[in-house]
Amino acid sequence: MTNKSSQNRALFFTGLAIALIIAAFISPFASQNPDGLDRVAQDLEFSKKSVEDPIAKKLPPAQIFAEYSVKAIEEKRVSTAIAGITGTLVVFGLTWGLGKLVVRSKK
Repeated sequence: MTNKSSQNRALFFTGLAIALIIAAFISPFASQNPDGLDRVAQDLEFSKKSVEDPIAKKLPPAQIFAEYSVKAIEEKRVSTAIAGITGTLVVFGLTWGLGKLVVRSKK
């Protein structure tokens, strides 16, 4: 059981390392052109109907982050890399915690 557990942990942390490398070194080179939902909003022209002052802009994370970057850092690529690393670690932490809760509740 211990061997399988250590293999799972190694695989998990390898995946985290790969995600952090992508966030830090590849995401700063992503295209600046709108994609996904932003592109659909432009194409279908419903972006014109957006709220001027959305409530999400008033939440604490909006004071630090904006448009996949950190507001306090002027260098765009560094700012994007730090935002990517932060987002990756937040998602990792939430997933890890949720996983611990689910596994613990099954016992």
